[in-house]
Order: sequence, then C-alpha cells, then structure tokens
Amino acid sequence: MTAETTGVRFDCDGPVATVTLCRPDVLNAQTPAMWRAMSDFSRDLPGDVRVVVVRGEGRAFSAGLDLSVAGASGPGSFAELSTLPEQECADRIAVYQGGFTWLHRPDVISVAAVQGHAIGAGFQLALACDLRVLAEDARLSMAEVTLGLVPDLAGTKRLVELVGYSRALEICATGRRMDAAEADRIGLATLVVPGAELDAAVRDLTAGLLANNRDAIVEIKALLAGAAGRTHAEQQRAEREAQTRRLRDLAGRGE
Repeated sequence: MTAETTGVRFDCDGPVATVTLCRPDVLNAQTPAMWRAMSDFSRDLPGDVRVVVVRGEGRAFSAGLDLSVAGASGPGSFAELSTLPEQECADRIAVYQGGFTWLHRPDVISVAAVQGHAIGAGFQLALACDLRVLAEDARLSMAEVTLGLVPDLAGTKRLVELVGYSRALEICATGRRMDAAEADRIGLATLVVPGAELDAAVRDLTAGLLANNRDAIVEIKALLAGAAGRTHAEQQRAEREAQTRRLRDLAGRGE
C-alpha cells in the first residue's frame, strides 16, 4: 500500500521514524484505511527506532474523521458498523484503536507536531503521543459529541491523565475548541512555539531524547507511565528494581 492509497507516509532515518498524514487537501481527515496502515507500520518498526514523530502535511495536523467516508455506506462507514453484531462492531473499533495505541509502546517516545486543526480523531492522535509540540495556531477539540458519538480511539484515558476528570468531561461533553495557549495552560502541550519554529522545535526535542541512554529512558518511561496505578510503596519498589537493573547493566552484569 502506498501513501497515495492510504493517506499516510512513513519514513525512517536511523533512530527516528516519522508518520505523516498526507491528505492536505482535506486537512488530513482520517479514514479507517489510515488507521490500519498505522497499525501495520507499527509491526514493522525497525528495532533501532527510538523516537516516532507524528505530523500532518499542509496547514493542519488533522481535521478529524473523514465524514465523506464515515457517512457513506461502504466499509468503515457508520452505516456498516451499525449493522454489525455488537461484539463484531466492538472488535472492528479495536482494530482502529491499534492505529493509535502503538504510540504508547514502551520502547519508543512518540512526539506529535501539531499545527492548525487537531479535531476529534486528530486530537486523539495527538493525545496518543507521549509529547505534544504545538504551533501557536493549533486548535484542539474533542468534537465527537457533536456527531452524537463518543471518543473511541484511546483518547479518553490519556485526556483524564493529563487534565483531570472534571476538565476532561467539560472538553468532551461540550466539543468546544481550545487554542494552543489554553492547551499549554491546562497541561496538554509539552511546548508551544511560533508556527515557523515548529519543525526546529521538534528536531531539538528529538535530539534531546536521543542524547541519553536508551535503556535508561525505557525504564523511566515505564516508571512514569505506571505511576498512577501504583501506591507510593509500589512506585518506590519499582524505582528500586529499575535502578538495580540499570546498575547491573552499566557494570556489565545484566542479563
């Protein structure tokens, strides 16, 4: 499958992989074919990749779900999904979620480079990444509710983790848009920069992530990702165990 047929382009340059949504004529509106392509790419990701950058071609990150596809009657449409048995419909959505959840994997750090609109599925794709660099013109919205739908591409837990239940509910239930300044203020943005500086800021961040020991960063990501589900004592034990592995590895005594 080519970028022209899937709407997604994949590039690898040593330890950095780049996922580019390449449907700029429709503001990178997403389709099930794009989600399947992203999921397939994750299975073939080279083992030396440490950072994955996700970006959108043109003036928007992603305007969300392509309603011309979802609103039709073919594969992946709302009409088709609504005719499936409940479990089969849920299983289909699980496949679509796979295009997003691979960005959580513990052995890479994922970075979203967001300019312009990041709406609905676009917002959820940015949320799937570990870090988000926003251009000042970024506009984010969890707009599914305006279609009578719920966010179902693995974005709800990430949103609650970042901004808390009350704020997440308000964002999802109103479907309102927020600008980059608000996203920064409430903890959604790792960094906000002028649009002309977005690419350079992502390159600098990527360089910083690559500058340190990969195994240490993998351990740090695991410690932080699991912290919310552990008690203080459990987290302290996890820290001790991780540090023991690092000390042994650095001394040449690791497995």
